[in-house]
Amino acid sequence: MADNPKENGHGKANWANQTIWTGDNLPIMRGMNSESVDLIYLDPPFNSKANYAAPIGSQAAGAEFKDTWSLSDVDVAWLDLIEAKHPALNRVIGAAMTKSDKSYLIYMAARLLEMKRLLKPTGSIYLHCDPTMSHYLKLVMDAIWGRKNFRNEIVWAYRTGGIAKKWFSRKHDILLYYAADPERHVFHVQKERSYNRNNKPYRFRNVEEYEDKDGRWYTMAALRDVWEINAIGRTSHERTGYPTQKPFALLERIIKSSSRPGDMVLDPFCGCATACIAAQDEGREWVGIDISPKAAELVLLRLKKELGIFADNTVAHRKDIPGRTDLGNVIPYNDMRNKKLLYGEQGGHCNGCVTHFKIQNLTVDHIIPQSKGGTDHIGNLQLLCGHCNSVKGNRSMEDLMAKLSA
Repeated sequence: MADNPKENGHGKANWANQTIWTGDNLPIMRGMNSESVDLIYLDPPFNSKANYAAPIGSQAAGAEFKDTWSLSDVDVAWLDLIEAKHPALNRVIGAAMTKSDKSYLIYMAARLLEMKRLLKPTGSIYLHCDPTMSHYLKLVMDAIWGRKNFRNEIVWAYRTGGIAKKWFSRKHDILLYYAADPERHVFHVQKERSYNRNNKPYRFRNVEEYEDKDGRWYTMAALRDVWEINAIGRTSHERTGYPTQKPFALLERIIKSSSRPGDMVLDPFCGCATACIAAQDEGREWVGIDISPKAAELVLLRLKKELGIFADNTVAHRKDIPGRTDLGNVIPYNDMRNKKLLYGEQGGHCNGCVTHFKIQNLTVDHIIPQSKGGTDHIGNLQLLCGHCNSVKGNRSMEDLMAKLSA
């Protein structure tokens, strides 16, 4: 194996700028190089128990998804990984009140762990959620990123139709903002208007004051953690009809605050690609992933409509799983050097039935199958006996253990 991974792609994107993937983001992210992204914004499903579909005739027609979760939506291999390597995170998930909540948190945790690996030490992540699951997701983020890396809980306040009769109207979302390293992360202070008391000028020395078109006076103050940005209205020029579309101004603010020109922005649930469009507008590089093919269509349409860019030949649309280039010269997974190292680590026992075997009777197996983004790196390898390897096949360890205990 190579002594210096940086010479083999560590910290460098192994994909082209302006790439959008169609597919499950977990295996795709597993194929991305470590520390290759400067900013991550994600707007995942919220476990809201709702179904979403774009209106017929809109730009996003055909885009739909359900936001109701059960254990059937979760690959048990994700829970295996969390239980084995992330005990604090596993305790948080175990505290979930319902099976639906637990399933959702497993789904999110598996992906957030990959995002942590992808983010550069100078990078930041913004997790967009609503009060349905924000309290659980805050604990998940603390367990993965560390409480000391928490920067802000940002409230995005908006005014939309609908009046609640048995509670206060729910008119805000939450952005959980974490830094990869609180001493090194990129942050640019943004300003907002702060209106003077009675809207009259203060005339303080060395304080610049401004008058708006209505004659009200204000100063420019550092942006607070409550953001009042209009939601996408029915007549908005940027409306695509995509379910859960977020406003351009929201993503523009995030990108300006936590990245520099030329930085790589990742949106792993890119939907109608607002983060990609905002990144392009601000001179950033970008990559998006969405399970719906509609996202790839929308990013081309919006680049042309909103930015005047004809991107048919510059945007790469991919459906494959990328191959990492930052692991050094990885030896073949079944090389005897791997086998001897694993034999010592496992004490000569099969990792399935835990029976002791001679080394020649054990087989090197991928913990995460290659078809799901697993690599040949030693960290993704184990030894199984012939029987366990045959029973497991291309499935998860949970499937193997269930069959062995049946």
